[in-house]
Amino acid sequence: MAYTEQDLKKDIDKKYEHGFVSDIVQEYAEKGLTEATIRYISTKKQEPEFMLNWRLEAFRHWQTLTEPTWAHIKQHKIDFQELIYYAAPKESKKLDSLDDLDPEIKNTFDRLGISLDEQNRLANVAVDAVIDSVSVATTFQKRLRKQGVLFCSMSEAIRKYPKVIQQYLGSVVSYRDNFYAALNAAVFSDGSFCYIPKGVTCPMDLSTYFRINAANTGQFERTLVIAD
Repeated sequence: MAYTEQDLKKDIDKKYEHGFVSDIVQEYAEKGLTEATIRYISTKKQEPEFMLNWRLEAFRHWQTLTEPTWAHIKQHKIDFQELIYYAAPKESKKLDSLDDLDPEIKNTFDRLGISLDEQNRLANVAVDAVIDSVSVATTFQKRLRKQGVLFCSMSEAIRKYPKVIQQYLGSVVSYRDNFYAALNAAVFSDGSFCYIPKGVTCPMDLSTYFRINAANTGQFERTLVIAD
């Protein structure tokens, strides 16, 4: 039986079974996009100076560009100054293990069918779980590291492997490529990083799950995969 326009309308009207918002205490950047916003994100991420400079270069280039229009699509014009570019679950302490993670965050991913408990995962899949502006958990890091595979959030990679990041970041799609590439480079808040050494076969599938929980935010993630 053919899927009709009426079927589509019914599906659109259905309530999302998992809920769009989880009850998580969060912190936010101030609304709007300026150089101060870029510096705020970089500071929150504890980034080295080269990353801040790279972000600022991308932002200044973005300011010279015109937002693209899309054929056959009617939409409200985006007001980029009405968005919040950083929203993150507020941590009360440093996480030493997944056991320290906010139970509500765990429950959120459980409801979505994505277990962050390595002992209960039946599938041979490592997951980097990102809520809004931060990665809250990456599973199976120790097991992967034994094979020489590095799998973590972009924020962690920038701090731990700055020379590798500086060499490869933006080498496939430059921030000069287009309007949204420049915007992403300026304000991305997290994402996933993977490095697989030459001659190594990754022992499991790798997966990233991004969830936007905070309303009125513009969340930009960036993923870097290096297969040596």
